[in-house]
Amino acid sequence: MESASILRYLEGKTILVTGGTGFLGMVFLEKILRVQPDVQKIYLLLRASDTKSATKRMNNEIIGKELFRVLKEKRGADFDSFISEKVVALPGDVTSENLGVKDLKVYNEIQIIFNCAATTNFDERYDIALDVNTFGVLYAIDFAKKCSKLEMFLHVSTAYVCGERGGLLLEDSSSMDEMIKQMTKFDFEAVEKKLVKEKLNELKAQGVSQEVITNTMKDFGIERAKVYGWPNTYVFTKAMGEIYIGRLKHNLPHVIVRPTVVTSTYKEPFPGWIQGFRTIDSVIASYYKGKLPCLLVDPMLVFDMIPVDMLVNSIIVAMAVNANKSSSIIYHVGTSLRNPIKFCDIHDIVFKYCTENPWINKDGTIVKAGKFTMFKTMASFHMYMQIRYMLPLQGLRLVNIAFGQYFQDLYVNYDRKLRLVMRLVELYKPYMLFKGIFDDTNSEELQRIAIETYTDAEMFKSDPKCINWEDYISNTHVPGLRKHVMLKK
Repeated sequence: MESASILRYLEGKTILVTGGTGFLGMVFLEKILRVQPDVQKIYLLLRASDTKSATKRMNNEIIGKELFRVLKEKRGADFDSFISEKVVALPGDVTSENLGVKDLKVYNEIQIIFNCAATTNFDERYDIALDVNTFGVLYAIDFAKKCSKLEMFLHVSTAYVCGERGGLLLEDSSSMDEMIKQMTKFDFEAVEKKLVKEKLNELKAQGVSQEVITNTMKDFGIERAKVYGWPNTYVFTKAMGEIYIGRLKHNLPHVIVRPTVVTSTYKEPFPGWIQGFRTIDSVIASYYKGKLPCLLVDPMLVFDMIPVDMLVNSIIVAMAVNANKSSSIIYHVGTSLRNPIKFCDIHDIVFKYCTENPWINKDGTIVKAGKFTMFKTMASFHMYMQIRYMLPLQGLRLVNIAFGQYFQDLYVNYDRKLRLVMRLVELYKPYMLFKGIFDDTNSEELQRIAIETYTDAEMFKSDPKCINWEDYISNTHVPGLRKHVMLKK
């Protein structure tokens, strides 16, 4: 009897990827192409008007990234023809029926759908977040049901659909049960679409600027999220996407993966690759550049993060193990239960790195890192801000009244920056003061099954216990953030 193999499962498969220009989608694509060149085809759903435009986006925004350096070296002169043969840019849009796909033959080809399209901005406009994170899932499920050979629909959610709940958070829908009960009382899709349409029409009728529309829709998203008990638009709309999967799945073979905060690559294809600022990275970058004197965070709380390549390994194994099964399963992919790290430890590691490798400004001045002040409560943070910033702002306002335009400009700029800081603090508060620990029993069982079943399970390791946090943060993550993001700004 032939031994089971994950690579053998992937051989000859046709995969559809939504969200291919995103951090996770790119790492998934690179891994599949690097370890299983005999995959039949990978369709990348890209927002574009036609195939030519989609292909241009694919080459510029995905294949052209440094992430594919190892694959290019491995394939050599054959790289371009290999990509042309295996990867197809498919014009479409997750916010449209049938995902905007006009080429109907793909329904008879696709065996795996990897749905990771999302807007991950905590402060996104409500209309945009709702279209992508919630209704985009509806369209993706509907599309999946039309695929006659489908073996797996894997949807990427977020562990933080739990909202601000604490304690041990299970790999199920229990954290959303109350909201599901609320949804049975009315048609959520109709209600929220109507509210969004009314709000946009109201703003257009007022003739306000695009900036005002954007800011108002951002505020509206947070307002609607809090009505249902979620802290921001992102986790609220992602939770809604999950709920729709639960309601509409029928016999669709599917898996939901809930990662925590996704960070730079641990090992593959090389350590430290990252695209853009992830949740904690804007904090690290600001601190590194000497622009973060304080932070709202409980230093003794655990911060859950997972390297992106380990997440991709979990996803691929989950596809292979659950293919063609009608049962529903959720996987938390994180580290807070089996390899926790506290904020105070992250701070100490980053402080040491920044001290030994100081940031140098463009004018040649060296930034000296200092340990920042941590506030464990919103009340203590507000008091600090009152003394440090708000009182000087009031003084600046009085000077402005007395002396005119110059101080008026100073006051306006100072006030704008202060408001931005306070908004960011409000957005990040649920994560900096988060008291939950994510149960990962299903993910641990997934690893056990892989080890016992597949001869090549070692190629798809994702055990969080293997991470040495000091080594990873100081020798991989922060140097990667510096090289791939900070120095390119």
